[in-house]
Amino acid sequence: MKKSESVLNFAKIDLDRPARRGFPEAIFCAGKTPEQVARIVEKMDSGDENILATRAALEHFTAVQQLVPAAEYHEAARLIIVRKKEIPADPDRFILVLTAGTSDIPAAEEAALTAELMGHRIERIFDVGVAGIHRLFAQEEKIRSANVIIVAAGMEGALASVVGGLVAKPVIALPTSVGYGASFEGLAALLGMLNSCADGVAVVNIDNGFGAGRLAGMMNSMR
Repeated sequence: MKKSESVLNFAKIDLDRPARRGFPEAIFCAGKTPEQVARIVEKMDSGDENILATRAALEHFTAVQQLVPAAEYHEAARLIIVRKKEIPADPDRFILVLTAGTSDIPAAEEAALTAELMGHRIERIFDVGVAGIHRLFAQEEKIRSANVIIVAAGMEGALASVVGGLVAKPVIALPTSVGYGASFEGLAALLGMLNSCADGVAVVNIDNGFGAGRLAGMMNSMR
C-alpha cells in the first residue's frame, strides 16, 4: 500500500491528490451505500483537507452526520461538504454561474459550491435564458466583469452560445437534463453546446456540475 492511500475494505482513498492536483478526491455517492459513504468521509475527516461528496441522497447525509457531525448537506445540489479550512478568495476575480431557467439551478449549484470550496468568489444569476433574452442583457455589465463563466442550460442549450458571443472570457457550458421528450434527457443541450459557433466555449457532461465547478476553479487560479 502506498503511504498516499488510505484503504478500507471497499475503497482506496487517494490522500495524495491535493498535492498532485490541487484539490482533494471527491466522493461520488451514487451507487454507494450510506454506510460506505459515511466510512469514507470519516476516514478523510482525520486529515485537514475540505471534503466534498457529490450526488448524495439524504440517506447518505444522515449516515455521514452520525460519524462526522460537522458535515453539511446541500439538498438541491446533492452535495455533502465538510469544511476543514477556509481558502481565501481572490477579491479581484470571480466566477459567474448563469442558468437559463430555474430548473437548471441544481446542476448550477453543484458547480458553484464546488468552486466556492476551492476558494473562489462566486456570483450567481439565475433564470436568464433565451426565451426572455432581455433578462440576460440586463446583466451584461456583470457578465463582462467575470473571469470565468459557467452556463447551465437544458432544452436546446442556446444560452451558452449567446454568452460566448458576448465576452472575451472562457465559458464553460453545463448541459442539464431539463426539457421535454426530444431533449433526450440533456442530449439535445449537450449536442447544441458542442456545436456552438461561439469560440471559447468548453462543454462538460450532462448535469456534471462538479466537473464544471472544478474546471472553472482551475481556470480562475491561473496567472
